[in-house]
Amino acid sequence: MEFLLLVIDFFVHLDVHIGTIIEKFGMWTYLILFLTIFCETGLVVTPFLPGDSLIFVLGAFAATGRLNLTTLFVLLIVASIGGNTLNYQIGSWFGPKVFQRDYRFLKRKYLDQTHEFFEKYGPKTIIFARFLPIVRTFAPFLAGVGKMTYLKFTIYNVAGSFAWVSLFLFGGYFFGEIPVVKRNLTLVIFGILLLSVVPTVIEVARRHLKAKKAG
Repeated sequence: MEFLLLVIDFFVHLDVHIGTIIEKFGMWTYLILFLTIFCETGLVVTPFLPGDSLIFVLGAFAATGRLNLTTLFVLLIVASIGGNTLNYQIGSWFGPKVFQRDYRFLKRKYLDQTHEFFEKYGPKTIIFARFLPIVRTFAPFLAGVGKMTYLKFTIYNVAGSFAWVSLFLFGGYFFGEIPVVKRNLTLVIFGILLLSVVPTVIEVARRHLKAKKAG
């Protein structure tokens, strides 16, 4: 319970914690940020790491001159593309083997649903998933499991990464220093988290109702 409260506090007060990290680690902050985004997108076991809100806050810090905007942009793009690529490869290499038997959280039916999902939305799923927490962590893995061609995955991976990082980084850069936003940055962060989760909740609810009607 205590750990959960610490995680929630970190998410809600990202601006405070990022400021502390900058003061404590200096230039090493860029490495920490790179690894955070890389792991959030590249490792299936770390979907809880901050993404949208973190990048927005980093944009706001860049507006104050405490972080370099160009360095952040390049760094986050590389981390995002690289993380997704690793995630795809993990799914491609180990996914089919994992789904040969049922585990507590990984079941064969998930593989079948993945094929249906990508057939319905196509490779643009990789772009849309960028803006959905947790989903963006699993989408590359499932694309690898589903055997999406590497070239097609890479094209949508790059496009999605540029769109995702640009929207939140430059959004934070241009809006983060507006007085009303700056005074209520905690509420803005909470709003970003809420808006990011809503589409996923709606989709889960829709699928649940559909399955209930079918049953």
